[in-house]
Amino acid sequence: MSNYSKVIVKKPWGHEYLVYENSKVALWFLNIEENASTSMHCHPKKTTGLVLLDGDAELSFLADKKVISALSKNMIRRGLFHSTKAISKSGAKIFEIETPNDKYDLVRLNDKYGREAQGYEKSNQEYLRTKDELFFNNEIIEKQKKLFFKFADCDLIVEKISDISELKNLKPDEVIIFLDGGLLKIVDNVLHFATIPGDVGHGAILSILIENVHSVSADTIILRITK
Repeated sequence: MSNYSKVIVKKPWGHEYLVYENSKVALWFLNIEENASTSMHCHPKKTTGLVLLDGDAELSFLADKKVISALSKNMIRRGLFHSTKAISKSGAKIFEIETPNDKYDLVRLNDKYGREAQGYEKSNQEYLRTKDELFFNNEIIEKQKKLFFKFADCDLIVEKISDISELKNLKPDEVIIFLDGGLLKIVDNVLHFATIPGDVGHGAILSILIENVHSVSADTIILRITK
């Protein structure tokens, strides 16, 4: 198995690379070139959250499709066949958060590049990444507690949350990705997760949740995305 923290994966539609991972999730960046598209594929075991950072795209399913723009977010359930096509001249730049972390959980139904019967790209489609590609891990987060990035025409903040009060100032239109931990609510005197790693939501919706839950788990890490 490749060490994806060190490589970029070449795709017929562009390229992708790992931005962050832990035992529960993996966050990938996809750069899809104009008029190129991913295969019509599904993940039988994974839930996937897609956040369009920049550009416009067409998100297709077996029976319908829709046009999306930044900062739209879409949750793709396990087993749902989908394809993403870049329709803007600058292409489409996308974050993909996968739960669980399993790059080989992939079934392609059809593909205009002829990969229908193939699994995930092999090592001969990889090349070494440089310091220019976005990457962070838990060690970096533990040291700095809060990270700031300018990326794909977006402002990114990665932060470890220790108290729910730290989530009181969410902007309505910002996108929040839970990388670890989550919101907790007491039900029958037992703490239950109201959000889990891999969940994606807009600030307006999460603000409602935050007013009605009790706390956050001690290991909570979020990624905040604004334009």
